[in-house]
Amino acid sequence: QVQLVESGGGLVQPGGSLRLSCAASGTIFSLPVMGWYRQAPGKQRELVATITSTGRPNYADSIKGRFTISRGTAQNTLYLQMNSLKPEDTAVYYCNALLTGRHYWGPGTQVTVSS
Repeated sequence: QVQLVESGGGLVQPGGSLRLSCAASGTIFSLPVMGWYRQAPGKQRELVATITSTGRPNYADSIKGRFTISRGTAQNTLYLQMNSLKPEDTAVYYCNALLTGRHYWGPGTQVTVSS
């Protein structure tokens, strides 16, 4: 089992920055792939970025150049540095882990970009 908990969401003005964190726990040694997804009101959940255990990132086109995904030295920690935020980035952001073919999700953290 894998438990994921996000933190770092909040209200920020357009052009501002936020850093999301995710801590994973459970009977795991290393998570092969971790990622961030988001869901805006009335929309489907969408991929933001993923990263492998070797540090290879993958980004959605909508956030390339603005967001950076990284993993902590503890490996089972995950970060998302979000810069140049736009109102359309407003959503609940979810941490995700893929292990032995199963997806695990955190409860989500709200990010609101508004003036």
